[in-house]
Amino acid sequence: MIRSYTLARQLGVPLTSAAEHRRIDVTIDGADHVERGTLNLVKGFGGALLREKIVAGASDRMIVGVDETKLVDRLGRSTPLPVETVSFGWQTTLDRLSTFGCEPRLRLTGDRPFTTDSGNYITDCDIAEIPDPAALKGRLSAIIGVVESGLFIGLASKIVVDRPTGVEVIER
Repeated sequence: MIRSYTLARQLGVPLTSAAEHRRIDVTIDGADHVERGTLNLVKGFGGALLREKIVAGASDRMIVGVDETKLVDRLGRSTPLPVETVSFGWQTTLDRLSTFGCEPRLRLTGDRPFTTDSGNYITDCDIAEIPDPAALKGRLSAIIGVVESGLFIGLASKIVVDRPTGVEVIER
């Protein structure tokens, strides 16, 4: 998000703040995975999941653009679940995450932890199929040290899918 902000400023695009506009008509964003039947999402590969979730939560509608490879029947399995954690005691947080049947690993940039726009770390959790994303989101939120997860539950209202044969629109 910081990169988008910086680029917009360089190009002279007028910007505002979340403090000035606490409600937003529409957010347009991408996703790492979209669950077909529910429109639940996994986001966070870019590392701005907390800020993106704050913006999505303030929006009346969230439109998500993806290519067809991002559509899945169930979240999990084929992609890690990003979890934003505080930097202090991250080792303990990873230990707690490992009790969820996943394999957590701290995301690195070179030999240093990847740091989010908010100054936190990202832990990528290899996890099997997620049968109940809302329940997992709640369990993750209860772990001390977890700031937010990449599970975006019930936030997307429309998915625009780019396919070789054209565009498909899936609505909630």
